[in-house]
This record gives sequence, structure tokens and C-alpha cells, in this order.
Amino acid sequence: MEVPSRPSSFTLALHKPASSAVSPLGAVATDHREQQLQEQDDAVGEETFGAEEELDAYEEAPGPINVSQDRCSEERSEEDAEEAQKKCDEEDASAKERAAQRQMLAIEELVQSERNYLRLLQLSTGTIRGNLRKLQPPPANLDSMFLDIEEVMDVSSRLLNLLDQGQVRPGEPLFLQTLCDSFLSLSADIEAAYREYLSNYSQVTVLEDSYKQKEALWNDIIRVVKSSAPEVNATSLSFFLVMPVQRIARYPLLLQTIQKHTDSSHPAYALLERTAHTSVALNCRINEYKRFREVADKYKKTETLTIKDKINRLNTHSIAKKTARLSQHIKHETGIAPKRVDEEFGALEGFFYVLEHGILKLLENVETYLHHLQRFLSCKTEEFDLDMDGEKALICYKEITTALRQWILPTFEKRMRTLMHKPLCALRDLLVGPRNLIRKRLDKLLDYELIEAKSSLSYEEQDVANTYKTMNTLLLNELPRFNGLALQMIWSMLGTFSCLHSDLASDMEQLFQSFAQQLPHSSLSHGAFWEWAESAALEGARRLETLCRGVENTLNAPVVQPLSPSSQRRLKQLMDKHSSGKIYKVIETVVGSRELDLNLARGELVAVISQADTRGDKRRWLVDAGGRRGYAASSKLIRYHQPSEDPPPSPNPILPDVVTGIRRHSYTPESRPLTVMSPPCFQVLAAYNFAARGNHEVSIRAGEPVRVLEPHDKRGNPDWSLVEAAGGQRGYVPSNYLTMMPQGAGRPGSSRR
Repeated sequence: MEVPSRPSSFTLALHKPASSAVSPLGAVATDHREQQLQEQDDAVGEETFGAEEELDAYEEAPGPINVSQDRCSEERSEEDAEEAQKKCDEEDASAKERAAQRQMLAIEELVQSERNYLRLLQLSTGTIRGNLRKLQPPPANLDSMFLDIEEVMDVSSRLLNLLDQGQVRPGEPLFLQTLCDSFLSLSADIEAAYREYLSNYSQVTVLEDSYKQKEALWNDIIRVVKSSAPEVNATSLSFFLVMPVQRIARYPLLLQTIQKHTDSSHPAYALLERTAHTSVALNCRINEYKRFREVADKYKKTETLTIKDKINRLNTHSIAKKTARLSQHIKHETGIAPKRVDEEFGALEGFFYVLEHGILKLLENVETYLHHLQRFLSCKTEEFDLDMDGEKALICYKEITTALRQWILPTFEKRMRTLMHKPLCALRDLLVGPRNLIRKRLDKLLDYELIEAKSSLSYEEQDVANTYKTMNTLLLNELPRFNGLALQMIWSMLGTFSCLHSDLASDMEQLFQSFAQQLPHSSLSHGAFWEWAESAALEGARRLETLCRGVENTLNAPVVQPLSPSSQRRLKQLMDKHSSGKIYKVIETVVGSRELDLNLARGELVAVISQADTRGDKRRWLVDAGGRRGYAASSKLIRYHQPSEDPPPSPNPILPDVVTGIRRHSYTPESRPLTVMSPPCFQVLAAYNFAARGNHEVSIRAGEPVRVLEPHDKRGNPDWSLVEAAGGQRGYVPSNYLTMMPQGAGRPGSSRR
């Protein structure tokens, strides 16, 4: 077959190899065929030649026909590519549309579920709680089941209000940004409301279990719940009260679902991602706070256990744990093991104990103040008729006193108890929890130090370590807040105390101004009035001192009781042998414990022969009991005073004439100059000589002044007193060797030898 000639317009110059027998045209056809076969292998959907004859015909085909086929193949490939690209674009658009629809559905689910959630909470707190209160009798502690739910409803309502104020529908692009901004702005309030509710939710379940114990009451509750919310298939209050617990955990799921169906190129995608992370962190913080509250509630309780209960709690584990703690504490105190020092906690602990001491001292002072005020109000002197007819000044004083006791002071006392005493008592009760936690932290610290050095911990040891770390973190976070609030309350109550007394002074001033013109000294000048007031006060003090001294002398006078016939015979027998100054009376039954000791009954009369035994012990006196002689304890003997023939003194002391001559409530500028009577000063003297028998005693001489440091020994025995002698030496001496006398009096015992 003859090869046709090529057109002049298509020329291709190729170098022919020397060894090749193929024509240049055949080489071009071969190369073109190989290239076409390669393109046919790579192209999708291109047909191949299956028969050998077609391949030969293709090799012998003219050149222009091959070029047109190439162009058609390229056009067909471009069309296929365009169709594929169009198909991909359609699929992307469809996927974006489906994602947008899912995003809108997720947003609508969040908003609509929030509205239903708030509606059911309002139904439970309004209708259901109101109907439960109408039960006879109503369930006990019903309001405790709805504790902190008002705050949860408030924050949910505020979130929906912010979404409604934006005036953007859920399908619009700006709604997602409005949703995220609203949630982020309320995140702190959401955390505060839900963490308190979740921390107290365990009390809700406990209270509901207590209702279930009473079958009739529980049936009434179920009936009220079903009748109040027939559209809801609820069988108990927990159906509604568990909703906040479930809702706070759904926020991250709903926000993450919205984020999943939101394109990353969306303008609010970064804000949405931040909102989702905030919801997750919010749940983590709430769970951590709940765990802290559980630990605090567990260890801050104060249990009042009997000895039997404490013994029943003892077991091998508790004994081993307490032994290990004691051993670790001893190592700290002896320096064998270093003590862990936490300066931050130490400062907080020290400040807490300072506050505790101040609060308890302030409460003690307020209670003492109120006690004295109550005693003052109980002495209603104005109710007694003191024959004051015709004395205008005294009648005015009586009216003033009546107004003080019946109106001003009772009102002041009531305000003091309400504004001072009750808050201080509540603050004192609040101190118990932190104090117990601080003590428990020390125990847990000792347990933690024992396992701190271990490389691997068991489950129980890991629990011990976690408990210590939790308590330590809890105290470091909460104790500063408690100290600050307690200090603020103290300052507030001190300010309240000042305001109460300012109001009291204003009321008393207003009362006295109404009687100012009726009082006899209202016409005096300011200086003259205070001069009269000072003189009247000093004069009243002097008269009161004289009265008290007379009463004291009357009360200290020996009480003489008539003697029985046997005692009279004993007294006559002793008086025949001994002088009257040696007669003593037994004030307490004496039981002999040594050889030559006497057994004496209370009220017997004895005569003292010697004020010391044979060894010089002045605590044992040799006495004569009317024929029997022996030793008796000197502390159980008192000098016997014989009744005199004179009439007994009047119990009412007689004031001096200089006192009775002054008229009551009168002011005399020409009166005599004032003299201030100082109270009598007493001193403790040694009544007898005493020789020390050891290092713990001190020697004293009769008449030597001493200073009593303690009126008893270390065991509380009043027979011995710790004194300081004139030389500065300290030691014990018998208490009955000491006497109290006014300064300037003679030496005790100088007249009796």
C-alpha cells in the first residue's frame, strides 16, 4: 500500500538513526501511536481499540484525522471536568444547606427547651408548692425542697429576655452571636445559681425520702402533683426538682452540637467555640465546688458521742491510724521529722483564732451587760410607797424612773438582743465549722506526710492524699472570705452598739427635757450644776461606804447560839481548868487518823492546851475535850465567843449625825468642803511563826507581811497558800497561819503568847 504524501503545512524534521530501516513517516506514526495509547490509558471513559486490524488502520491513517480526534478528546475531558466540578459544587451547597438546617434546629432546640424548662420550674414552684401548702397538715420543711431554685429560675429568665431583646429570629445569622453573647454575659450568674442548688440537692432527696416514709402524706403529694400538672407525666416532686441538675449538664452538649454544624468561616464561630469551652469549664467548676462542699459537710460536723459510742467505734484500723498520727506528731515535736510549714495557711489560721477569741469575748461582754441591765430592770423601786407626798422633786424623779424602766430601757434591751446578741450567737455558731475543718486538716496532714514519700500509692492512700489536698485547697480559698466577712460583721456590730447607745442617750435627753422645769436644780448654771452633781455623787458614795461597812461588821459578828445542857456542863468544866481565850468550838467533824488523835463531833467545845504537836507541827493542836486529851486539826476549830448580857446590836447601822443632818436632794452652796473617803486597805500578815521543812515551803515570822499568790496548793487544797515573803522568797504556808488586818493595826497575836 502506498503511503500518501503529507501536506506542505505540516512538516516535522527528525534525525534518522543510521541503523534504523524504518522511514521517517513510520517513526512519527509510531511515536504518535504510543502517545495516544498513553492518553487512552490515563483518560476516564475513553475507548480502546480491541482488534489488530483497527490498530493497523490507525497507524496507516493520515495525520490531520489524528489531530481532530485529539481535540475532541480534550473537549470531552473538559466537559467531564466541568460536570464533575458542578456536581461537587452542588454537593457542597447541599451539605452546607443541611448543616445550616441542623444548626438552626440545634439553636431552636436550645431556645425552646430553655423555655419549656423555665415553664416547668415556674409550675413546680408556683402551682404545685401552693397546692402542697394547702394540705392539712402541710409537709414539714416544704420550703427546704425549693431552696435556691428561685435563683436558677431568675438566671434562666434573664437569658431568655436577652435573646428576646435582640429582636433576632433563630434562623437569622446574627442570632448565633446574640446567643453566645447572652450566655457569656450570664456565665458567672449561672455558675453561682447552679452550684448552690446542686450542692444542696442531696438534702432534697433526703427530705423526699422522709415523705415517702409516711404513706398517706406521700399519696397526697402524688395526687397534688398529678392534678396540678396533668399535661406532664410526673409522679413526684423530684421530676421537677432534678431538672436544674440535668439542665446545666445539657448546655455543653447543645452548644457543641451547634458548633459541629457551624462552618468555621462563620463570623460567630470563634465566639461559639469560646462559649462551648466556657460551658464545659463552668460544669467542671460546679463539680469541684460540689466536691469541696461534700468534704466540708463531712468534716465540719460536731458529734456528741458518749464513751460507749466511742468504744464501739474503735477497731484495728482506727487504732492504727491514731497511733500513726500520734507517732508523727511526736516526731515533729522532738525534731526527729521536719514539720511542714505553710506560711499562707498559718497566717490565715492565726487570724481566724484571733477573730474567734474576739467574737467570744465580745459575746461574753454583751451577755454580762444584758444580765446587769435585766437585774436593774427587775428592781422596780418606783412601785414602793416611800411617803413622798408633797415633795415635788422626788415625784418627778419617780416619774422619770418609771418611764426609764417601762419604756426606754426595755426598748433598748430588746434592740440590743435583736441587733447585737442574736447576730453574735449566730456568728459564734458559724465558727464551729471552720474550727473543725482546721483540726481535721492537721490530722489529714499527718496522714499525708506518712505516705508522701511513697512512689506508688494504693487506692486508700490515694484517697487520703486527695482528701488532704481538697481540705487544704478549700481552706485556702474559703478561710480568707470567712475571716473578711466575720471581721466586717464585728465592725458592723460595734457600730450598731454605738448607735444603740446614741439613741438611748437621745431618748433619755428627750425624757429629762420634759421634766426640766420641774426639777429643783434646773435654774443652776452649767458650772454650778456639775459642781452640785459631783458633790452629791461623792456624798452618796461616802454614805454608801459607811452603810456597807456597817453591814459588813454586822454580818461578820459571831453568831452565838444557845448551848445544850451537855455543852453547858462541858463549858463549865473547861472554864474551871482553862481561861476563856482557850475555848474553841469544832466547826466540822474531826476523824482521827493518827495515834493520839481525837474523834470530835461538830459543835463540841474543847480547850486548846498547845497550838502545836510534839514535832512542832502547828496544824495539829493538843486539845482538852473535857477529860479526853488528844490532837485535832487546827483548821476545824474556831474561837468560841460567850454570849454577853448586852442586847444584840441593831442590824441597821446608825449613820453619823453629820450624815443624817443633811437634807435629801438639797443643794446648799454654803455646805462644808467635800472630803473623799478612801476605802480601807487591808494587808495579810503572818499570825504565827512557821519554819519551812522543805524547798516547797517558806519560813515566816509572826507579824510579817506577806503577799498571797494563790489561796490553795496545786491540788486545790485551801489548807495551804502560796505566798511571797518580805525577802521575795516564795513557798507554801498553812492558810490558818495567815490573817487579814487593816493597815496600821498592831501585830496579830501580840497579846496572846
